[in-house]
Amino acid sequence: MAGGGTGTQGNGTAKQAYEARRAAKAGVSLDRWMDQKDERRTVAKAAPARSNPPPANPLLALARSTWRRLMDRAHRPL
Repeated sequence: MAGGGTGTQGNGTAKQAYEARRAAKAGVSLDRWMDQKDERRTVAKAAPARSNPPPANPLLALARSTWRRLMDRAHRPL
């Protein structure tokens, strides 16, 4: 999305109306809703990215991928 800011200033009227509806549905004021949204965004940025580390043994990776492919084929209809 263009802009990237979550504050009410600078947003279009449609975006502000959308956020106001979401705030009303959550039962909080628009300002409180935007503050909570900013907090959630900063917490998400601060959290380390969750990714699976690469396997130490390349043969193990091959075995896992082969097993995964076989299981995918086993679940397909005949």
